[in-house]
Amino acid sequence: MPVVDVRGLHVRFGQVEAVAGIDLAAYAGQATALLGRNGAGKSTTMRVLAGVVPPTAGSVTLAGHDLVTATLAAKQASGYCPDVGGLVPRATAWEHLQLSARLRRLTGWEERGRDLLERFELGDAAHRVTGGYSHGMGRRLSVVLAALHEPEVLLLDEPFDGVDPIGVEATFEVIADARARGACVLVSTHLRELAIQACATVLVLRGGSRVATLDADAMVGEEGARAYRSLLD
Repeated sequence: MPVVDVRGLHVRFGQVEAVAGIDLAAYAGQATALLGRNGAGKSTTMRVLAGVVPPTAGSVTLAGHDLVTATLAAKQASGYCPDVGGLVPRATAWEHLQLSARLRRLTGWEERGRDLLERFELGDAAHRVTGGYSHGMGRRLSVVLAALHEPEVLLLDEPFDGVDPIGVEATFEVIADARARGACVLVSTHLRELAIQACATVLVLRGGSRVATLDADAMVGEEGARAYRSLLD
């Protein structure tokens, strides 16, 4: 059974249909990419899965919980890195971790928190307010916060945006660690090469609709790039 099961998802904002009937199934121990250009519906879909935006129509089940009728339980089972925002400018990175741990009633989280900060080269900046962080540092901290409690479902929305190679590699490691413990991982990105490195399955979105579901191997190299471009035309 899929850990994330989306059927006929529609999301409308007034007259604009941001998501137009997407179906999605993602499984334990696997990483799935949502790939497409800006405006394809990737982030809106991720926001629905995170319980931030309500679906207009369709059904969404996450870790066995209906996202509409059991929203809190679904949120408790997930960790979410939003595409923008999510950080408190006057709080330090360590204070963000403390708040996340307190809200989720975590115990013994400090060692893992320090390890994640060091892995993402944020150890020296742990006690600096995030308002002084670069864009890339903020993205890295958002991934740390999403992964801290080792969620059953890890949702990473544009985690590679503006991130240097060290941050990209650390994100790959977080994804691999999550898969190894049986978590379901979804990654949205517009970067084809990073999507196929991080994930085994790729859903290509265009104009709010899914146009293809492919094995990542089918999108490798120049031939894969041509196949991807043809799906976006």
